[in-house]
Amino acid sequence: MPTPVEDSIRTKLTAALSPRTLEIHNDSKKHAHHNAMRGVADKKETHFRIVVSSAAFVGKPQIARHRMVNALVKEELERKGGIHALQMRTLTLEEEDRLLEKAREIEKAEAEGKCAGACAGKEDDSTL
Repeated sequence: MPTPVEDSIRTKLTAALSPRTLEIHNDSKKHAHHNAMRGVADKKETHFRIVVSSAAFVGKPQIARHRMVNALVKEELERKGGIHALQMRTLTLEEEDRLLEKAREIEKAEAEGKCAGACAGKEDDSTL
């Protein structure tokens, strides 16, 4: 069930980036017990993980893409008791297509019994 901060992130990223893919994962429950969360009244919207693909990222290095996203959710990051951690995976449409194709190839090889599960370990997107 979406939360107000998640809704705000979705609205802002959708309006500014027109993403093909936008996944927002609220990981706050996994981190509520951390020392940094002591004294935070509402621990339900502090840690998010997003995956976003957009043509707006073309020609920009990862750091510039992350800065774009951070600028869009600046209010949520700066709000007292707001977002404590935001993990991002920012992709161009071409990068996303390559990852999807690679995943299909691995799935096919595994289905044909050519990997015995080892194919997934060979996936390398470190160049992205």
